[in-house]
Amino acid sequence: MLKRLITTKFVFAAILSSVLFGCATQTTENKQAIDSSLATVTQTANTYLSEASNSQQPQERDRYLLLAAHAYINDSNVSAADKLLTSMKPNLQPEPTLQAEWLYLSARVAELTRSDADALAILNYPEQWQLPNWQRVTYHQYKARLFNQTKQPIDELRQLSSLSLYLPKEQAFEVNDTIWRTLQPLHEETIKSFMRDGKNPTFSGWLQLAYIAKHYAVDPSQLVRYLGQWQQSNPNHPGAAKLPSDLEKALNAQPYKPQNIAVLLPLTGRRAAVAEPIRQGILASYMAAYDDQITLNFFDTNLGVEQAYQEAVAAGAEFVIGPLLPNAVEEMQALNEQGLMTIPQLYLNQTETFTPNNDQFYFALSPAQEASDAAQRLFDDGVSLPLLLVSNDSTGKRMAASFNEKWLALTEENAEIHYYDGGDQMKVTVQEALGVKDSQARIARMKELIGNTLEADFRSRRDIDAIYMISATKDLVLLKPFLDVNFSVFADPVALYTTSRSRLSGNSTQSAQELNNLMISDIPWLMSSNAETTMVNTLWSQWNNGQKRLYIMGYDSLDLVNRLAQMRAFPGYQFNGRSGALSVDKDGVIERKLSWGKYQRGKLRPL
Repeated sequence: MLKRLITTKFVFAAILSSVLFGCATQTTENKQAIDSSLATVTQTANTYLSEASNSQQPQERDRYLLLAAHAYINDSNVSAADKLLTSMKPNLQPEPTLQAEWLYLSARVAELTRSDADALAILNYPEQWQLPNWQRVTYHQYKARLFNQTKQPIDELRQLSSLSLYLPKEQAFEVNDTIWRTLQPLHEETIKSFMRDGKNPTFSGWLQLAYIAKHYAVDPSQLVRYLGQWQQSNPNHPGAAKLPSDLEKALNAQPYKPQNIAVLLPLTGRRAAVAEPIRQGILASYMAAYDDQITLNFFDTNLGVEQAYQEAVAAGAEFVIGPLLPNAVEEMQALNEQGLMTIPQLYLNQTETFTPNNDQFYFALSPAQEASDAAQRLFDDGVSLPLLLVSNDSTGKRMAASFNEKWLALTEENAEIHYYDGGDQMKVTVQEALGVKDSQARIARMKELIGNTLEADFRSRRDIDAIYMISATKDLVLLKPFLDVNFSVFADPVALYTTSRSRLSGNSTQSAQELNNLMISDIPWLMSSNAETTMVNTLWSQWNNGQKRLYIMGYDSLDLVNRLAQMRAFPGYQFNGRSGALSVDKDGVIERKLSWGKYQRGKLRPL
């Protein structure tokens, strides 16, 4: 083994010597010396190798060799760069600038030939190294990119925070904007857990600022107070010199503080049963947080949306929740566009097209929104090639389209979608999607050629790394077993995901046992039992999961009223409601980030 290692080392040394010798014989006269600064690569690799062969000083030689390796990488000749870097390592001079550049280029090679994780494992500069600014900039910028690509936002933020310290003011402001955008999707509790980092005060300061912005966004007076305290404690922090623009907007936004709230729902007629869980949820939220502090009145849209609204106005309403049904929402929107409705409003549904209004908001338990959220979840989990099995109906198609739109935005690739029909066609679709039918056809042809004595197992596809099922519960209990039996014994099992539409309503352990290892999205409130869920199950034992979700939608709708103005002004502000982590987009649509659970041993357990 020792002999083998020595031989390998000699081979690399021989390669380097031959390259240098070959270049030396081809050297042309240069009236002007080639720049050996590592900051820029302006020549070909051969030019730098030629200069290295003529260098008398070891440090100058190493500089030209590193520039040659960099030039090779720029020309996509990664193999040559790798050999050159490996060859020069034993004799590399100990100067920090040279050592740092060697690590940087080696990380570049590792990224291109192996993985981002391998590059990160290489790219670590000792803190005591004295390096020029450009090298620090390159280091932190590259590490930030690698952490971004490996979905490690906290570590990415650490690098961006350090990067901004080495840049001119204007460029630093751009990096600060990137830092702030990266902070926005992070949950308040995640930020809180990392914001006491004494080693990196700039990073710690950004997290403290983000926590203050998220935690106090609903209360402007508190927000101003704590921002002032933060600025006094961090006078030299980049964020103190120039607050992010959306945070300044949130400071200036006036919250809704209605003393009289009207709720427009179908209280009579055939759709009253749909609205009843929402009404009960609003009442539960009112009793828990408001009691007699505000006036809450319900108005029946079954008698006419405009009439219900006018009755609410006559009763002194300062904010309106509802209506619920799609046709009532459209009618209300038409009246709003004519300027006939002037009270701030939270609709309990959403139409495909609408004209945004600063005082109009839309809250819906949207299946399409759930599918979009699932695409983000799969991407965050590192899935690269998902396969979708989708019920061939209008809801399934809308959800698949929403998933694909999000997936395309995240990866610039379309998701692979297979639609299934009921009955025997479901099994056929599964086999076609997994490539089983093709495998079986190949086995049949081989048996025709060789004879029926041939023993062979089918093979399923190995390229996909996740399956997302968009189906109703009745389909899932068949779909999941079809997947189990059609996965080849030669293939590794892939991650399985599904939607809240598929969730079992009952407590049958046997049925849930068949769904083991399946991950499912749903509202946080339904992911675990507590005193509140027990109370609802006792009071309304006949309710299914769909009705419980409507109850929680009602509960959250009242909780949102005082927060909506700040949430819209500050997109990074999330309210952890019972129906999900809620935020408001620029058009006033409430976006929900759901929780995930996994069936294990016959029970759904939160992830």
